[in-house]
Amino acid sequence: MRSGWLLCDGDVVCALEIAESFGERAKGLRGRTGCEGGLHLDGVTSVHTVGMKFAIDVAFLTEDLTVVRLARLKPWRLALGRSGVRSVLQAEAGALERWGVQVGDQMVIRLVA
Repeated sequence: MRSGWLLCDGDVVCALEIAESFGERAKGLRGRTGCEGGLHLDGVTSVHTVGMKFAIDVAFLTEDLTVVRLARLKPWRLALGRSGVRSVLQAEAGALERWGVQVGDQMVIRLVA
């Protein structure tokens, strides 16, 4: 996993983990008891919470990281993206609302060197 920051309108939204391998993307937040920041999963267009220990928020993103859909999933649920979705941002339930993330926002990912 790589580390970085998620920004919106030049402001830091949260610390970010970036899944780089298929295994990291497939696992997502499964097996954890919580998540301090966010997790970006590139190439993922749908999300399930089978085996999750907590509810999550999901932001579905286009190729240019524009938010096109938000969803809150309890454990053992499924959310599908829509046309144009190229990645997702996962966070603990309630985080996206606290951070002010809304449909139409364009996010930026800054990697930590």
